[in-house]
Amino acid sequence: MNRTERYIVGIDLGTTNCAVGYADTADEQPALRPFPVLQLTGPGQTERLALLPSFIYLPDDIEFPRGSLELPWPAQDKCLVGALARKRGAEIPARLVASAKSWLCHSGIDRTSPILPWKGPKDVAKISPVAASARLLEHIRDAWNTSMARGQPELRLERQEVLITVPASFDAAARDLTQRAAETAGFVNVRLLEEPQAAFYAWIAQTGKQWRRQIAVGDMILVCDIGGGTSDFSLISVQDDSGELALERLAVGNHVLLGGDNMDLALANLLRDRFKRDGTKLDNWQFQCLVHAAREAKEDLFAHPELPAKKVSILGRGIGVVAGTLSTELRQSDLDDIVLEGFLPLVEPDDWPKKKWRLGFRELGLSYESEPAVTRHLAAFLGRQAQTGGARADGTKPRLVCPTAVLFNGGVMKADMLRGRIMDVLNEWIAADGQQPARRLGGENLDLAVALGAAYYGLARRGRGVRIKGGTARAYYIGIEAAVPAIPGMAAPVKAVCVAPFGMEEGTEREIPGQEYGLIVGEPVQFPVFSTTSRKQDNAGDVLEEWEEDALEPAPPLEAWLELDDREGDVVPVTLSTRVTELGMLEVWCVERDGNHRWKLEFNVREGMD
Repeated sequence: MNRTERYIVGIDLGTTNCAVGYADTADEQPALRPFPVLQLTGPGQTERLALLPSFIYLPDDIEFPRGSLELPWPAQDKCLVGALARKRGAEIPARLVASAKSWLCHSGIDRTSPILPWKGPKDVAKISPVAASARLLEHIRDAWNTSMARGQPELRLERQEVLITVPASFDAAARDLTQRAAETAGFVNVRLLEEPQAAFYAWIAQTGKQWRRQIAVGDMILVCDIGGGTSDFSLISVQDDSGELALERLAVGNHVLLGGDNMDLALANLLRDRFKRDGTKLDNWQFQCLVHAAREAKEDLFAHPELPAKKVSILGRGIGVVAGTLSTELRQSDLDDIVLEGFLPLVEPDDWPKKKWRLGFRELGLSYESEPAVTRHLAAFLGRQAQTGGARADGTKPRLVCPTAVLFNGGVMKADMLRGRIMDVLNEWIAADGQQPARRLGGENLDLAVALGAAYYGLARRGRGVRIKGGTARAYYIGIEAAVPAIPGMAAPVKAVCVAPFGMEEGTEREIPGQEYGLIVGEPVQFPVFSTTSRKQDNAGDVLEEWEEDALEPAPPLEAWLELDDREGDVVPVTLSTRVTELGMLEVWCVERDGNHRWKLEFNVREGMD
C-alpha cells in the first residue's frame, strides 16, 4: 500500500469529548502524539486543550462583546464549539447542541434536518445532527491547519490520511452519515474505524513489544467501552500464526444507547427530587442546567473519591445572580446508589435485559435503552457468544464466553469504582463457570486511547504496526443473470460470482478479474446474494455455473435503484471491485467502462455475530 500523506490522524468523534492523535510518517520510527485543540475557554480567551468538548452553543447577536469570540481562523458561523460552548450551555441549555453523536444513530428522526437543540425555542436557528458532527470536525480541521500546516497547503488536515472512529454498534445509516459529515468538513482520505478496536490498538502501541508478554495464545480479550452515549463490547482472541502471536476480532456487540448521559440524567432526577422536597420546583430550563451541573459534580467525585460530597448550584428565577442561585449536594453515597447499583448491579450471567411493554405513544427524542443495567447487557453479549460457539470437551454448553483479560475504554471507565465493579461481576460469573479469573490490562489512556489507536491503525495499514485480523467467516457471491434466449415458462439461469473469498480481511480491497457485467440503471432491481462456509477455495472473480442446493445459502437480496443521467432501464457495462471495510461491511463497486460513474452496493458480513 503506497500512501503519500505525511500525517496519519485519528479523530475520536465522541459523544462528550473529541480527541485527536497523529503520527508523522516522515519520522523513521513514527511516534503517536496527541494534538491539543485550540478553542475558546472564555470570551476573548483561547487555550490548547487535550480534549475538545463535543458541545456547540448557538449564541444570539448581543450575548457576547464584539470580537470576544474570534479565533485565529475566519469564522464560518456564530457557533461556539468546545469548552466555552459547554460552559455557556450549562447556563442556557436551550441554545446548546449536545450528544450529536447519539442523535446521529437515531433512526426515528431525519438526521439531516435542523432539529438541534432538541425542543429549543423558535428563535434559535437549529442545525442537524449531521451538521453538528461536521461542525466539530471543521473546528478540528481549522485548529490543525492553523498549527500544523501554516504556509504549507500539502499539510492541511484535508490532505492527510484521516481515520474517524465510531461505535462498533453503529448501523450502516449512522456510518454513512458520519462519512457525510466528514465530507462536509472537506475531508477526502477518510476511513471509519471501530472505537473498541482503536482502543486495543492504542494499548498495543502503549505497551510496545511488551504486549506479547502480557497476553498469550488462547487468551480471549474483552474490550469494554462505555462512553457518554453508548456501551460497546468486543471480543479479540490471541492465536498462533506460524509461531507468532496473532490477534483476531471475533465478536462485536449490539447497539446499546446507554452510557454517561443516562447516568447524568439519573443523578439530575435525584437532585431535582431533593429540591422539590425543600419546596423548590424546577422548570425544564433549570432541569437542563441541573443535568450539566450533575455531570460536572459526578466527574469531580469520581476523580476524588475522598470527597464526601460536591456542591451543585444552578441559577434560580430570582432577581440578581446571587439571590437567584439554588444549591444542593451530590454525595458519594449517591454515586453508589444510582450509578453503581443502578447501572452496574450484581446480576447473574443469565440475567439478560428483558423485553418490556411500552406505551403506544412516547415523546420523540433519543431512543435510550429501556434496561439501564450495563452488566445485564454485558451478560447478554457474552451469553450469545456461548450460544453460537461449540460445546466443551465433556459435551456441556457454557453459559457464557469467559474472557481471560479485559481492556477498558470510554470516559465513564475512568472511575476506579466502576472498573472495579465490572471486574467483580465478570469474575464472579467466570468463577461460577469453573474458570480462572480475568485480569485487567493496564496502561490505557482513557481520554486519548481511541484517537491514538486510530492513528496507530493507520501505521499498521502501512506495514508499520501490528494488525488485528478480522477476516470474513464466509465466502460471498452475487447472482448474475445468464445471457440466454428467452424460453417460455423458464426463468433465465443465475450464475454466482465470488466477490469476497473466505477470510478476506477487513480493510482490504480486491479487483474482480475477468469480464465486464451489464448493470441495469434507472429502475428498481434486485441483486441476489449468496454465502457459504464450505467453499474456502474460491477466489474473487470465480464464477459458479451450477452448485449443489445446500452449497450456497441465499441471503436477503439487495434492492436498489441506480441512477445515471435520467436513463431508464439501460444496461451499462461495468467492472467490479470489492472492499471489506474496517466496520465489517462488504462494498461491491460497479465501475462504468469509461470510469466516469461508480455505484456502491453494500451489505453486512458480520450478521449473526451477536
